[in-house]
Amino acid sequence: MPFPEVRPRRLRRTPALRRLVAETSLEPRRLVLPVFAREGVSEPIPIGSMPGVVQHSRDSLRRAANEAAELGLGGIMLFGVPETKDATGSCGLDPDGVLNVAIRDVVGEVGDALPVMSDLCLDEFTDHGHCGVLTPEGAVDNDATLAVYAEMAVAQAAAGVDVVGPSGMMDGQVAVIRQALDAAGHQDVAILAYSAKYASAYYGPFREAVDSSLKGDRRTYQQDPANADEGVREALLDVDEGADMVMVKPALGYLDVLRAVREAVDVPVAAYNVSGEYAMVEAAAANGWIDREATILESLTSIRRAGADIVLTYWASEAARLLRG
Repeated sequence: MPFPEVRPRRLRRTPALRRLVAETSLEPRRLVLPVFAREGVSEPIPIGSMPGVVQHSRDSLRRAANEAAELGLGGIMLFGVPETKDATGSCGLDPDGVLNVAIRDVVGEVGDALPVMSDLCLDEFTDHGHCGVLTPEGAVDNDATLAVYAEMAVAQAAAGVDVVGPSGMMDGQVAVIRQALDAAGHQDVAILAYSAKYASAYYGPFREAVDSSLKGDRRTYQQDPANADEGVREALLDVDEGADMVMVKPALGYLDVLRAVREAVDVPVAAYNVSGEYAMVEAAAANGWIDREATILESLTSIRRAGADIVLTYWASEAARLLRG
């Protein structure tokens, strides 16, 4: 048999050669760390379904933010876990509510060294667990919710946030938030829109992380997992409404959507490596079925390869340390 004329293996022979020709890079600056700030606790509380992840106290949140800045991460995304909830999610608007306090704490700790982002949604703060206010019949009222989101955005901006992340999948949310921020003099606050957010089973552990009170499901406003083109349409609508960045969520189960969105828009694209994706790897590694560290880096690289400029992941700090060797 004649030898092959082309030998792709030549460029795989050593780690240095593989590094030279790598098509996709994974760097700390591409990673954003989601964190949970819990009201009324003095010590971090472990989340059982997400080993290694906690609900932070104010002190431990500051430490996590400092570490993220020192590691050169791309940002930190804050979620609030309040002590009390109500039908309208009023804690999310309260300047002294847990999320706005967390924003002030982190901004005060890291300043401009780390972009501070905040989830802009009501699900953590409502006693029914939905992302918006409800009609008397129990349906999510899209337009009434928009008015609350506008007020919430201004409250987060006043607390000092750099980027708001509207994640409720209400029609028109980006436009209303942009208008509210600009009218309040917060033109410099950016919007990372959760544009293609699917009604996914992969969110299970997150419900524990935020002590979710969800009754029913969110299929009437989050996207159908069967639809890819709709995800692109949502992203394009958000860009038209003023989104500075768009997101696909979840990540690993929706890499095709991520690629399609990346090709369709001209703004940075994020993807959220969600709680269920995290928990599956951690569970398999705990059973000795996979190489944990290699799987973490491979998972994050695959999200980057599919087109994500930014990856939100609970492994962000650990991955940054691994990348440093």
